[in-house]
Amino acid sequence: MKVIGVTGGVGAGKSEVLGYIAGNWNATVVEADEVGYLVMRPGKACYSAIVDLFGVGILKEDETLDREQIAKIVFEDKEMLAKMNAIVHPAVKEYIRKAIKREEENETDIFIVEAALLIEDKYDEICDELWYIYADEETRMERLKQNRGYSEEKCRSIFRNQLSEEEFSNHCDFEIDNSGDFKETKEQIQQKMQRMQIDETM
Repeated sequence: MKVIGVTGGVGAGKSEVLGYIAGNWNATVVEADEVGYLVMRPGKACYSAIVDLFGVGILKEDETLDREQIAKIVFEDKEMLAKMNAIVHPAVKEYIRKAIKREEENETDIFIVEAALLIEDKYDEICDELWYIYADEETRMERLKQNRGYSEEKCRSIFRNQLSEEEFSNHCDFEIDNSGDFKETKEQIQQKMQRMQIDETM
């Protein structure tokens, strides 16, 4: 089984790429953000530590964490963000390690980890390859305006807080250009899978 880490800037079209791979190959896709939500549920690995960090004021009536409130706090307080990440990120990586082991036993061909901080959190330690989903800045901005209703100012603010195209490219083993027609993206993925000798599911 190949373990592939997938990353890229916001608006690059990672979800579309992951959906295509999951639908056409014997692949399991795990998104680090979704795992982050799982490990912060009541009774799970990070729940108590997060409540201790932020206080009971971030709990909803049903005792679950108010993610919107937490997001506001960490957006304004980088120190709290770092403390939260120090709790959550190791738990996410451990969850993914166990999932990789489980899928190996299930004879899955490809295990894909999608993470915004794939490079910063050193996912190369558990991945065979890192893939960079690239789209030029203008294309990404247009997608974010259309699909999420973001302003140009908000887009540029997000872009500034992410790695540069050069940094993504330098740290990754394979690059998919998803700037144009998705048909071209599919061809790049198909060619890569052929080189890896991984057959499409019928």
